[in-house]
Amino acid sequence: MVVLAKAELEQIALPAAAPPMADVRAVDLSAAPGPGRAAAARALVAACEEQGFFKVTGHGVPQELVRAVEAAAAGFFALAQAEKEGGAGEPVGYGCKQIGDGGDLGWIEYLLLCLTSAGTVPAASFPFSTLPCAAAAAAAASLSEPSSPLRELLEEYAAAVRRMACGVLELMAEGLGVVPADAFSRLVADAESDNMLRVNHYPPAPRPEQQAGRLLTGFGEHTDPQIISVLRSNGTTGLEIAGRDGEWASVPPDADSFFINVGDALQVLTNGRFRSVKHRVVVSSERSRVSMIFFGGPPPGERLAPLPQLLGDGGRSRYREFTWKEYKSSSHKGRLVDNRLCHFEN
Repeated sequence: MVVLAKAELEQIALPAAAPPMADVRAVDLSAAPGPGRAAAARALVAACEEQGFFKVTGHGVPQELVRAVEAAAAGFFALAQAEKEGGAGEPVGYGCKQIGDGGDLGWIEYLLLCLTSAGTVPAASFPFSTLPCAAAAAAAASLSEPSSPLRELLEEYAAAVRRMACGVLELMAEGLGVVPADAFSRLVADAESDNMLRVNHYPPAPRPEQQAGRLLTGFGEHTDPQIISVLRSNGTTGLEIAGRDGEWASVPPDADSFFINVGDALQVLTNGRFRSVKHRVVVSSERSRVSMIFFGGPPPGERLAPLPQLLGDGGRSRYREFTWKEYKSSSHKGRLVDNRLCHFEN
C-alpha cells in the first residue's frame, strides 16, 4: 500500500493531459537468417536512432511464464503491508514511494533484485542499493534460507528475458555492422554483469485525485543508466516517452510484446548514434499497473567508451572513458530528471 501525505501528493501531482499515442516500431526477433533478419536489424537500428524505444515480437519468452510471474507479483503486492516490509520470508528488497536517494517520490511500491550468475540477490546487499526501507536489510539476511516459489519464478523469468535481451543486442550489432557479434551482448551475459530486475506496482490513484481530474507521478521522468531495459506490463496504460522535441506520448499497452529502452551506456557505446529515451509513468487509472523491467548492465569494472567502429569519419569521441561503477555511483547522487551523461562528455 502506498500512503503519501497531502504535501507529498502535491509534489507528485501532474496537470490533467491527454498526450497523443506513440507510434512504436515493432521488430520481429523470430525472422530467419537472410533478408528477413537483415530487415529486422535495419528496423531495430532505425528505432534506436529515432526514439531509443521499440517493441519486440517473436521473442520466445513463454506466455505461461509471463502470466505466472504477473500473478505472483500481484499476489505479493496484495499482502498486508507488514508482510511486504518484512520481506515475507522472500530474499527480495521491497520499497515504497521513495525512489533513489535524491528525494524523488512516486505513487509506487516495488521489488528490486540484483541478478548474478547464481541467481537473485536483494539490492540492499549491493553497494549501490537505492532501497529506502530498513526491511531490505532483513531480506538480505534471508539469503541463506531455502529458495522460495517467488524467488524461483523471478529467477526463471529473468533468465528468459536476459537471453532475449542478448539476442536483441546481437541484432543491434548486426544492424550497425559491428564485430564481433557479441560486442554489446557480452556485457550483459558476463557472469559479473550488473543486471537487475525491478517489479513495479502502481496502485489506482486516490479517489480525491481522480475526482479532481489530476494525474499522479508513478515514476518520474528519467533515462535508464544501463545498456538495455526490457519491460512489459499487465496491459494498463501509464508509460509515456518523450520525443526529440520534448513532448510526451503515451505508449499503447501490448500484452504480447516486450518494450525495449536504449540506456545511457548504449548511447555511449554507439557514440550518441542511439538515443537513451526519456520516459515516465503517470497514474490516473482505477486499475493497478504492474510492470516488470529487466535492466542489463555491464560488470562494475567494465570500461565504457564509444566503440572505435562507430566513431565516424572524424574519429571524434563524444564521451570520455569511464567504468560502469563510476557512472552508476554518479547517477545515484542526483534526481531522476538530471542529465547524468553531461558529466562524461568530451
